[in-house]
Amino acid sequence: MIAFLNGILAEKHPNKAIIDVSGVGYEAGISTQTFANLPHSGAEVRLLIYHHMTESEQRLFGFLDAAEKSLFELLITVKGVGPRLALTMLSGLPASEIAGSIARQDAVMLARTPGIGKKTAERLVLELKDKIGKGIESSGDSSLSASSIQPGPQSEAVSALESLGFKRSDAEKAVEAAINDGAPAETGELVRGALKRLYR
Repeated sequence: MIAFLNGILAEKHPNKAIIDVSGVGYEAGISTQTFANLPHSGAEVRLLIYHHMTESEQRLFGFLDAAEKSLFELLITVKGVGPRLALTMLSGLPASEIAGSIARQDAVMLARTPGIGKKTAERLVLELKDKIGKGIESSGDSSLSASSIQPGPQSEAVSALESLGFKRSDAEKAVEAAINDGAPAETGELVRGALKRLYR
């Protein structure tokens, strides 16, 4: 089992990252929360890894934040929630907000996430409300440092929203609205600001 990868960030995309570890490239699925906080390509990075194995495939999922990884592992214990759907949830909302919604038994909020229907949201609340610990918090809410801000945060935010299933035109309008409302010009902040408008 792979517990973490420590190497050079060869490539990063809104839904995946490729880490060069001693000349071997490992591809890991990531959330847009993790994507927004990754350093620039070519920099050193350490990703916590969930190694998903089935009879037909093996896949890696990466996380910068231990709390996000822990919540991911809880989410996939629920029937009907696989790794891809769990990652979509974590892309739509920070781990702390998902955990808070489950703890408050707010299935309506959870159902707003693309791919999560009413029944799945209710099942998440029912099965996880007693398992969500107070320690689950997401470092993804904190602002990015100046050194981690990359060129083109607006286009990166639009791409991230597209990877969540939103139409490009809707994503562009939501990002522009977030900018006009004073959201910091950082990918993660723009994504969060845009999502608030798209989920209204």
